[in-house]
Amino acid sequence: MKTPVHIPVLLSAVMELLRPSGKGVYLDATIGGGGHTREILRRIDGDGVVIGMDRDSDALARVEKELKDERLVLLKASFSEMTGGVRGLGYEVLDGILMDLGISMMQLRDDQRGFSFSSGAYLDMRMDRSSPVTAERIVNDYNPMDIERILRDYGEERFARKIARAIVEERKKARIRRCDQLAGIVERVYRRRGRIHPATKTFQALRIAVNEELKELETGLENAVALLREGARLCVITYHSLEDRIVKRYFISLAKEGRVRKL
Repeated sequence: MKTPVHIPVLLSAVMELLRPSGKGVYLDATIGGGGHTREILRRIDGDGVVIGMDRDSDALARVEKELKDERLVLLKASFSEMTGGVRGLGYEVLDGILMDLGISMMQLRDDQRGFSFSSGAYLDMRMDRSSPVTAERIVNDYNPMDIERILRDYGEERFARKIARAIVEERKKARIRRCDQLAGIVERVYRRRGRIHPATKTFQALRIAVNEELKELETGLENAVALLREGARLCVITYHSLEDRIVKRYFISLAKEGRVRKL
C-alpha cells in the first residue's frame, strides 16, 4: 500500500513570509509529514540547518525514514520544551520559526490514534503517546461539570451541558471506549445533522484538553520569540478561532512593546 503524499498547508504563503535562504537555521516546530521542511531544505544552502520538531514520535520516525538530509536535525519536544530542546542541540538563536498548529491529516487518518469520529478506534487523541491523559479517561472519569466546561471552552459547543449529561448517562452502563460510540452519543443529542458532523466540536474540545493545546501554544509563542535573532521571522498557521485569538492577542501585545513588526 502506498504511503499518502503529504501536502503542506499554505506552502507558497509560508515560504513568502519565512523566506528561508543561505546558511540560516530554521525551526519547523510541528514537522508532521515534513512537507514544509522539504521546501525549506530546498531553499537553503548546504551549510543551512532545519530543526524538525514534533511531540509525535510517529511523525518523527516517518520523517527520519523518508527524508534523508544531513542538514535536517530532528527533535522530539512540545512547544513548552522548545527553548531547552533547541539550545540543547547547540543553537542559541534562529533565523525563522514555523508553527503549524492543530492536527495533521496523517494523524487524523490513522485509525489507531483515535482522532476521527468516523472510526471505531480507541478514544486516545494523544499527540504524544507517552502522555498519561487520554480522551477515554476524560469521558469516563471526569465529573459532568468538567466535561461541560471542556466542551464549552475548547469546542465552543452550544449543547455542552446536554452532551455532558448524555455522556454521563451512557457511561453508567459501560465505559465509553471507542470514537464511534462517543460520536453516536453526540449525534443523538443533536438529532439532526447539519453541514458538519455533530461530533466535530466535541472531538476538537477533547483533543485540545488531552494535549493542553492552548496552554502549549501560549508558552510556545513566548519560547519562539525568545529564540529568534533580530530580524528573524515567525509564521504561525491557525485552524480555529481559539488558536487565532491567542496568536493575534500575543502579536498585538508584542507590537505595542515595539518588539515585533507585522509582515
